[in-house]
Amino acid sequence: MGLEKLHPFDAGKWGKVIHFLKEEQFITDGNIVEAQEATEEDLLVVHTKRYLNRLKWSLVVATITEIPPLLFLPNFLVQRKVLRPLRTQTGGTIMAGKLAVDRGWAINVGGGFHHCSSDRGGGFCAYADITLAIKFLFERVEGISRATIIDLDAHQGNGHERDFLDDRRVFIMDMYNRYIYPGDGYAKRAIKRKVELDWGTEDMEYLQKVELHSEGALNEVRPDVIVYNAGTDILDGDPLGGLSISPQGIIKRDEIVFRAAKRRGIPILMVTSGGYQKKTARIIADSILNLHHQDLIGAEAVEGEGSSSLVTHMMSHPGSAGSKFTAV
Repeated sequence: MGLEKLHPFDAGKWGKVIHFLKEEQFITDGNIVEAQEATEEDLLVVHTKRYLNRLKWSLVVATITEIPPLLFLPNFLVQRKVLRPLRTQTGGTIMAGKLAVDRGWAINVGGGFHHCSSDRGGGFCAYADITLAIKFLFERVEGISRATIIDLDAHQGNGHERDFLDDRRVFIMDMYNRYIYPGDGYAKRAIKRKVELDWGTEDMEYLQKVELHSEGALNEVRPDVIVYNAGTDILDGDPLGGLSISPQGIIKRDEIVFRAAKRRGIPILMVTSGGYQKKTARIIADSILNLHHQDLIGAEAVEGEGSSSLVTHMMSHPGSAGSKFTAV
């Protein structure tokens, strides 16, 4: 409805990533798993009923998404135009968790709402998709009892940190600009490997720290699954991230994390999280293509008819409607 122009986020980012990957003939409509909208029953695996009821107030959604004009829209429009797409991305993250376990890797081209916890949204994040994906795996997939979150968005991931504060099954590594939102000291207690960066950190220092600490985190505790929050707001010039990483630096960062996972044979789920420049979609697509060229992911892992049947049984209502293409 044009309201997306009032927000720093490029609302078309995810569709552009898919478009670029199709142009490069890496994916087709036949081998994309379509995300399904997370139902209320799905969301209640993590979220409180009280929190979900609060999202029925346009003021609350306007505050979480930082789009003030939403305040003046009737909530049925807010649900349809703002929250339903976010619920579909959330469903995509849950589904991609199961795909990652089955096939070794999965990428949800979307998701990564790492500022939302079970009872509180914020920072553009209305649903706790990372927490949900991990809880679904713990509760519904045999053999998954430990998870590691590697959060490399420019901002601290205080949502999943609050959710897993006292959960010893989840190891959290978080590397972020220490001076920006959210500065959540309470949530920081959940971080097992904390890497705080200064303004303007550049490629060389950044990539050395990514390799050192991702390797260190996976050596410290061997998880059954890795959730990798691959925010591109670390890009030089990002209006919110405050770091100075080049496009090549982002591509190398993702390669380091996927290589660490593959070397150990640990399934990895990637979500794309923050990134507030028009050029980030191209960088995400280029990074996914590089992972393929480096043999860290393979198109063969997503091919075949009926591929979504592997994951729909995890969702409470497989028939729920959802918009196309988030899970690769």
